[in-house]
Amino acid sequence: MKATPIDKILIDGRVFYIKRDDLVDPHLSGNKFRKLHKLLQTPKENLNKIISYGGTQSNAMLAIAKMCYIKNWEFIYYTKPLSTSQKQQQVGNYFEAIKLGMNHIEIDNNRYKQEIADIRFNLDEKTYIVDQGGAVNEAEEGLKALADEIREQNIEVKSLATPSGTGTTALFLAKSLPEYIIYTTPCVGDVEYLKMQMLSLVDKLPENLVILKPKKKYHFAKLYPNFLDIYKKVLDAGIEFDLLYSPSMWEALIEQTDEDVLYIHSGGVTGNKSMLSRYLNKNYVF
Repeated sequence: MKATPIDKILIDGRVFYIKRDDLVDPHLSGNKFRKLHKLLQTPKENLNKIISYGGTQSNAMLAIAKMCYIKNWEFIYYTKPLSTSQKQQQVGNYFEAIKLGMNHIEIDNNRYKQEIADIRFNLDEKTYIVDQGGAVNEAEEGLKALADEIREQNIEVKSLATPSGTGTTALFLAKSLPEYIIYTTPCVGDVEYLKMQMLSLVDKLPENLVILKPKKKYHFAKLYPNFLDIYKKVLDAGIEFDLLYSPSMWEALIEQTDEDVLYIHSGGVTGNKSMLSRYLNKNYVF
C-alpha cells in the first residue's frame, strides 16, 4: 500500500504534523488498519469467522466489520445490553457495522466476563478471536510497517503522539521506533490501568514511551464540554479527528509538550455523527 501522507496544521500558533492514516478507508483506517494488518494479509479461504467483543462506540468493531465484509468472513460481536435508542440510531459505528453484516450478540451484565472467557473454548481452525480494541501481539506486524513508513518519510520530528485505549498502538510504535519519543495518554481508565494493559503484551515498557497524565479522570464515551471545544479547535485548523479518543490526547499535547510532534491520526471519525448528536441532546454547543 502507498504510504499515507503527512500534513501540517497550526494550533495556537504551533505547528503539528499529522500522519493521515485516517485516509486509508472511512471504516477501516488509522490504528485499527495497522492492528489488523496480519489478518488483512491472510488469504480469505484460511478463515471463515471472526469473533470480537467490546463497546458499540468502538472503532475496532467497525474496522473488523469492514474487513470481514471485504473477506466474506462472518463477524460475531459480543457486547453488554444496548438501549433501545442506540439500536434505533441511524448514524454511528454500530449502525455502520450492522450494515456491513455484523452479527451482534448481547450478554447480560452479570454473565458478560464469564461468557467472553468461554468463547475461546471449542473453536475450529477457521475461527479467529480479536480481543477488545485489537489488543493482540499480531498487531505488532502492522505497527512495524507504520514505523518503516515514518522513517522513510524522514520529516524533522522526533516526537510522535497517539491516544490509547488498550495502548497497543503506542506500545508497539515505541518498540519499533526507539529513536523517537512516543507520547500517549489513557482514554480508558487511568495511567496505571493503561500500563497494566500494555504489560499484558510485553514484559517491560519501552523507555521512550511517555504516558501523559490527563488533568482529570475521564470516563470513556462520556460527554465533556472541553472535549467538544478541543474537537472544534482542531477542526478549525483543517482536519477532523474523532470525539472519543483524540480530545484527551490533544489536550495533553497542547498543555504538556512544546516541541514539534507528529500525531498519528487514528481515524474513527465515522462515529462523530452519533457523538455530536449526543452533545446536541445535552444542549452542549461549540
